Amino acid sequence: MGIKTLLVCLTTAEHAETLLKLAVPLARKHNAHLIGLHTLQALVVYPGIAMHIPEPAFEAFNESQKIETAAIKAVFQKHTTNEDFQSEFRLVRADAVSANERLVENARTADLVIMARGDKEADRYEQRNAQSEVIQESGRPVIVVPPEYDGAEIGKNVLLGWSATREAARAAHDLLNVADEGATLTVLRVGSTPSDALEDSEGVDVAEMFSRHGMKPTLEHRNTAGDTVADVVGQVAFERGADLIVTGAFGHSKVYDFVIGATTYALLRDAKLPVMFST
Repeated sequence: MGIKTLLVCLTTAEHAETLLKLAVPLARKHNAHLIGLHTLQALVVYPGIAMHIPEPAFEAFNESQKIETAAIKAVFQKHTTNEDFQSEFRLVRADAVSANERLVENARTADLVIMARGDKEADRYEQRNAQSEVIQESGRPVIVVPPEYDGAEIGKNVLLGWSATREAARAAHDLLNVADEGATLTVLRVGSTPSDALEDSEGVDVAEMFSRHGMKPTLEHRNTAGDTVADVVGQVAFERGADLIVTGAFGHSKVYDFVIGATTYALLRDAKLPVMFST
């Protein structure tokens, strides 16, 4: 059925520029409804100290919120006004709950979520770790985009990090909604390399599944050779000219979370390409 509701989480005007360069072509390709979501920060006042916060402080806070919102909305409109697909700028107040909870609530009704990588210099304090919360709590695939990314349109050449986990299986099937028809796909297995790739019956089955969908899959095995799994994934993606990395995120069990979780955090922090995480 493809992507029909696409949610982009817009935290700053600078990040909005980067995210919309990726999101708009994707929405155009799928004729999806594109939602640009911005959350208004709540000014938390604790009982007993409200009298110490002067009225000008509230006014300055609200004014800064208005300025930031206007700048982000202007970027959104610049990228979407002349498009044929439906789009909406959605402004949500955090109020009594955290901004991250609002992101999760809105993400649950989207087919795909797009977010910027965490930025300690630009992100509001209450939105730190928003990416991991949305990935873990929304139940939706989330593409995290590195800062100032200006690469190729995603979906033509994809790398899938495959392992024997439910998270990887979820990622593999979420990938089908994002990849182009006839896309090039690398199914990457990181770990001990079999002497014959045909010995990896599970990997072969996964590649054949994608082939039945009209894609052009290649099964590849790589040893870590002292590198981390995330480093190997990034290196192979670079070698293959991938425009998107797809992987399962975190772990359904404590054992897998120790391995997959570490790789997830490394990709969230260091990946040079957009990464789609599924749980």
